[in-house]
Amino acid sequence: MAESPEEVAVLVQRVVKDIRNAFQRNPHIDEIGLIPCPEARYNRSPIVLVENKLGVESWCVKFLLPYVHNKLLLYRQRKQWLNKDDLIDITCTLLLLNPDFTTAWNVRKELILSGTLNPLKDLHLGKLALTKFPKSPETWIHRRWVLQQLLQENSLPSLVTKGNLGAAPVERIHRLVQEEMNVCSEAAGRYPSNYNAWSHRIWVLQHLGNLTVKILLDELSSTKYWVSVHISDHSGFHYRQFLLKSLIGRTVTDSGVLVLNQTVNEQNHSLQKEEESAGAEAACAEEQSVDLPSCLEEELELCTELIEAYPGHETLWCHRRVFYLQHHLSNKLPLQNAVLSSVDSSDETLNNSHHSPATSHSAHAMDLDGLNESSSKQGYTQETKRLKRAPMQDSLGPEMEYSFIDKVLSTCRDADQARFATAYRKWLVTFLGH
Repeated sequence: MAESPEEVAVLVQRVVKDIRNAFQRNPHIDEIGLIPCPEARYNRSPIVLVENKLGVESWCVKFLLPYVHNKLLLYRQRKQWLNKDDLIDITCTLLLLNPDFTTAWNVRKELILSGTLNPLKDLHLGKLALTKFPKSPETWIHRRWVLQQLLQENSLPSLVTKGNLGAAPVERIHRLVQEEMNVCSEAAGRYPSNYNAWSHRIWVLQHLGNLTVKILLDELSSTKYWVSVHISDHSGFHYRQFLLKSLIGRTVTDSGVLVLNQTVNEQNHSLQKEEESAGAEAACAEEQSVDLPSCLEEELELCTELIEAYPGHETLWCHRRVFYLQHHLSNKLPLQNAVLSSVDSSDETLNNSHHSPATSHSAHAMDLDGLNESSSKQGYTQETKRLKRAPMQDSLGPEMEYSFIDKVLSTCRDADQARFATAYRKWLVTFLGH
């Protein structure tokens, strides 16, 4: 084993070179890790590459990490010169072993801005570092910075690969979003309640996905299984709460657009059939955005099933509180009026739809239960089927919640489950004011 500074320098330079060669031989490395090995037993490289896994024997870390750390600090202090290739290799080695070293990420930022380093390589490096250190805050921060660079107009062409030369920027951004979702899921699975990973996922939806309804619904569906097998992960359920909250906000906006579109259609009866067909397809897309009751009902069913299947988990009861609060607030918004106004008959004017919420809701409910001849001529559309569902106010009302609590208290044998149910009842009484 190396002892003198000269021997340490030779050893570290060889290890750094071996790491660079490993990435050149296999650019698809997807995981890194330490191999427990107290001392060097054989005269061989401590870097082990098996399929897509890169391992570093632990005995060399005590020599490797301090050396590259001091080397980089001397460069930042302008006491030692390093060329660009050496900087890339040294920072790569350092960040694989200690991704929370901010100076190394800052050096790589400078290399990206100078055009020396491809930002996609930094995304790959960060992904590897997160397999060993899934909660590293500096890695997530740098990752967001790289994504911001990729969003700039001059950086978008760098996303084009040999197999996708003609891909549109929107498609490339979509693939980038999917890749980030996968990275966040893997990091969240490696570290419980990984706040940094879920916060990054929210950031990606806001800045890359623009919180579109399709992405929100896809995320709500894709994370359903994840929270079902991580029932004590507060961060995962908080993410679903964010999705529901964003979906409620987007539904309000899209409903206003839907009413506006309907008014324009009523004033332009001379549109061609092709345009009417295209408008129908757009209406179907908007219909997905305003189907909020189904999303809330599915979330309630999921929460109920998990509480009954896994008693005594406080995370599930906390999620139910936030969910019920979101549902209560969503009922105070003019969602039903906006949706129902979009399917009024052509003889009605826009002014006739401005009634009180209770009157408007009951009147339209009666019209839907007894479809008249004019509505039957229009056909049994998907919109009609959605509006004929049972009212969500009954299935999500306080009576159903109290009934659920009574059922849990009468059947459960877990002390924690009973305590959480009782606390939820007290909160519900205080929240509803009765």
